[in-house]
Amino acid sequence: MTPRYKQINGFERYLSENDMTILKFFLHIGKDEQKKRLQERLEDRTKRWKVSERDVENRKYWDGYIESYEEVLNKCSTKWAPWYIIPANLKWFRNWAVAQIIIETLDNMKLKYPQPKIDVSKFVIV
Repeated sequence: MTPRYKQINGFERYLSENDMTILKFFLHIGKDEQKKRLQERLEDRTKRWKVSERDVENRKYWDGYIESYEEVLNKCSTKWAPWYIIPANLKWFRNWAVAQIIIETLDNMKLKYPQPKIDVSKFVIV
């Protein structure tokens, strides 16, 4: 494992050991869906501002990007800071899946309001 991956995992472990909850989401859009979205942006005058030359140019590196993502996801997904890979071709499903993970995480935290440090029953607002 490269030093960078060790640093990332070490930092995330430190955060976890200090009661930080880490949620990492990889929103995966398929190559065909990305092509469709880019094409729609090119055709819709109101969305052309979202497109850059690099978007089109970088598509030829798709396979290399996928390999790099797989390496990072495999080497930096740990018990204390797992990656959640979310299929994101359908925006409604992406949103639902992320929301479900957040809700489940919050529920498991058993959060409660802190108890006051004073006896509030002794106070009267006049």
